[in-house]
Amino acid sequence: MTDKKKYTVIFLGKLPPPYIGPSVACELILNSKLKDEFNLVHLDLSDKRDINTLAKLDFTNFYLAFKQYAQLFWYCIKYRPDLVYVPAGQTTVGYTRDAGYILIAKLFGRKVLTHLRGGYFLNWYNESGKTMKAFIRFVHRKVNGQIVLGNNLRKLFNWIVPEKDIYVIPNGGNFPVNYNERNHEKTTVLFLGNYVRTKGVMEALYVAPLVYAQNKNVQFAFAGEWRDADVKTEFEKFVSEHPELPIINHGPVKGNRKFQILNDADIFVFPTYYRNEGHPWVTVEAMAAGLPVISTDHAAIPESVHDGVNGYLVEKRNISQLAEKIIILANDKALRNKMGAESRRIYLENLTEEKMVERMGNAFRSVIEQK
Repeated sequence: MTDKKKYTVIFLGKLPPPYIGPSVACELILNSKLKDEFNLVHLDLSDKRDINTLAKLDFTNFYLAFKQYAQLFWYCIKYRPDLVYVPAGQTTVGYTRDAGYILIAKLFGRKVLTHLRGGYFLNWYNESGKTMKAFIRFVHRKVNGQIVLGNNLRKLFNWIVPEKDIYVIPNGGNFPVNYNERNHEKTTVLFLGNYVRTKGVMEALYVAPLVYAQNKNVQFAFAGEWRDADVKTEFEKFVSEHPELPIINHGPVKGNRKFQILNDADIFVFPTYYRNEGHPWVTVEAMAAGLPVISTDHAAIPESVHDGVNGYLVEKRNISQLAEKIIILANDKALRNKMGAESRRIYLENLTEEKMVERMGNAFRSVIEQK
């Protein structure tokens, strides 16, 4: 049996901080066994400024884009890569920037694999004007492969990329969680994620009095970073007006602190309707910790959160339905542990770092070796 050829891949991606899905995934992949299977050449797209500057029209973003174009041009000459991996945007500014990477790679006759870490591409395309739509079609028909986060997200690209060239790679990772059946004195309902309105943080807060009225042994924990001033004001006002509710706001957390909070929780809620959502890292982390998950039928979430199996899927912005499902789980420890065990099983079978890296490597080779 001969060894596999070690192909060269120019891997474009951001590194944390900020700690957002794409940067976390990039760091994980660059440190994975793929660095031994492929000659990975990282082209750093990082912008260490605040997350709110991403995909904005400003001088620094223009400077960074053209600097990175020059780097890619040189890397294509220096390394003669077999593949260029490009994270694809789903906004006009973001995609226009990323199109430059695709076109430079194609100028040198390199194969291109693009990766969408979201679920809004087709909606954005449909909302675009005729000129932008023509530009997207012109650029994206040149790619050799497209990665999406779930099978139900194939539809974002199967009208412009052949089905056989679309690869499904859910987010996955290995996390320092201590999975075991919960036996806490109080039942903790946890929301973990950036405090963005459309991530469902306010629904997770407004549900508290409805649940607490039915079960006084419940407490509500929140962990994340403020992103919107109006959400911060609204959240703090509600908490101050309801001192009787056991609400804990941990604020921004990362590393071992974040995973300790997951270990201390009993129910995970993430009622997102965030338009760019793909396959949220926080749901993967919660499942690794063996938590039942209550989320929404949005993007690729239903492919990990199976309604009635390892949690529940509720209607977006439906606070009463969210309360109903939390109450069911809060009142039944055996059901919580059963669903939590299912979350852990699904995670181990599909969402570990090893699974994601294996799928990524297979996609690299498939695109490189396609005729």
